[in-house]
Order: sequence, then C-alpha cells, then structure tokens
Amino acid sequence: MGYTHNPVLRDECIRALNIRPEGIYVDGTLGRAGHSREIVKRLSTGRLICIDRDLAAIEAAQERLAPWMDRVRLVHSNFAELESVLAGEPDVDGMLFDLGVSSPQLDDPERGFSYMQDAPLDMRMDQTSPLTAREVVNSWDFQELRRVLFEFGEERYAPAIARAIVKRREDKPIGTTLELVEVIKSAMPPAALREKQHPAKRSFQAIRIAVNGELDALPPMLRAAADKLRPGGRLAVITFHSLEDRIVKRAFRELARGCTCPPDFPVCICGKRPLVRLDKPVTPTAAEIEENPRARSARLRTAEKLDEVDIG
Repeated sequence: MGYTHNPVLRDECIRALNIRPEGIYVDGTLGRAGHSREIVKRLSTGRLICIDRDLAAIEAAQERLAPWMDRVRLVHSNFAELESVLAGEPDVDGMLFDLGVSSPQLDDPERGFSYMQDAPLDMRMDQTSPLTAREVVNSWDFQELRRVLFEFGEERYAPAIARAIVKRREDKPIGTTLELVEVIKSAMPPAALREKQHPAKRSFQAIRIAVNGELDALPPMLRAAADKLRPGGRLAVITFHSLEDRIVKRAFRELARGCTCPPDFPVCICGKRPLVRLDKPVTPTAAEIEENPRARSARLRTAEKLDEVDIG
C-alpha cells in the first residue's frame, strides 16, 4: 500500500496496552491509523474498534487497515460518545486516546488549522459540525474571546488580542487564517513577536479547542473508558499541551482515588473505591523527537483497571 507512518510514542503505547491476541481494543482517536495498525496486527481472534470524528480518517483507514478489516470496526463518532459507541460490546482489554491533531488535518491548508498557510477559517475536526473558527472569531463577544484565548491557549496577551479581533471585524469579517494571524500579531508587543514560538500558535490552539469542544469531553470520556475496561484492562492517553494534560492527570487521579471519608472516621461510609492503578507518565525519547519534532510535547499517561480483589 506504500503507507508508512510512525505514530507518536508507538512502542511505549504498545507496551502499555499489553496486547492479548484474543483481546478487544479501542483506538478512540483513529487519525492516520498508525496506532491502530500496530494494535490490530498483534491480534488473532481479537477485535479492534476504531473511532474518529473526521470522516476522512474513517475513509482512509479502510485502505490503511485493509489486510485486517475482518477484525476491525470503524466508527464515525466523537469519543465523547464512547459509552453509546461501546454499548452492547463486552468489556474491553485496552483503550488508547491520542489527543493530538492528526497530521493530515494540520497539513491540509483547506482545513484551516494552520497559521502558516492561508485558508478559510474552519478548524473543524468533524466537517459535519456547524461551528467553525470563522463563527467563533466573528460572532463571539469580547469577554468570551478573551476567556477562550486565556483558558484554552494560556495566551498572556488574550485581552489585547480579543480587543483587536473585535475592532478588526467592525470593518469586515475576518475570513482567512492569515488575516487572523495579522490581527493577532498587531495586538502583541515587539518582544513577543521575536519569541521562538510563532505568535499565533497559542491563539490558534485556543480557537481550535473551542470549535471542537475538545476539553469538556475528557473527564466523562475517561470515566466511561475506565468503566468499560475489564479487570486488568489498560487505558492509555497521549496529551500534547499542558492544559489537556492537567485535565487528564486530574481525571486519572480521581479514578485512582479511594475512600474520601474524613481521616478520623473509624470506618468508611462513602463506599468509594479506586477504579484504576496509575503508572508513571512517559515522554518521547530524544531520537523520536529528532525524527518527529511534533512529538516533543507528547506525554503518555496509563492506568490499569483494578478488580474486586485489588480494590479490597
């Protein structure tokens, strides 16, 4: 097929999932199918359920996973709908979620994710979704834009950038990615423009997250994933920026948390028991970062589902 793609933290993910040939696994963020290929080729009688909100990823996977389609189920959906997607399935042996934007989305200028190429403001992972970056930029008020830029992009110049966006759109709508870049740059001081990081990176990240609702779904999705794992099953999540990593870290800690009764209670009355045991997070090697600079900020967090004996 001529398809080669080394997914981020490939070997680390495969080790973390501890794949059983007869097991059932979920790739909740199919993307370019790199992780899915590595999982499915290790299965014999097992099955792999692949989920992606981008229909283009689902269509491409039919070719990329062609040799193993007898053991693959492709689902066009958002991982926020994980519980309904897996309804009727038995408990699964492992789940993987790669929270990064896939390379085809970033590299296709028409998708509007890139601040390096001119394109219509879009940024939708699911092209059937009604909300686009153009609507966010041209319709949301100053306070909401400032909040999005600050909370989702951790942009320290969020008020100035939001103010500049509102002022520019009074003349005409901001329609393309490079128009938005120029507005962002106009609101930043010269010192910020000289920084190594592109001045629009944080703002584009923030708007992309807002358009796709990427963060709100994480805690309930991780809870649904943990609930659906069999005892001993493995959960793996790759994050790429500090905001989503903090959310995943908190959600994992909550899943691993036991009794919440005050320490002076003689016996537990809350009945809360930990669902998972956490592993130490893993980051890419220097060799992987050199080969794929986009992996630099990646972090893999993993957990194992506890059984009743472990929970005690």
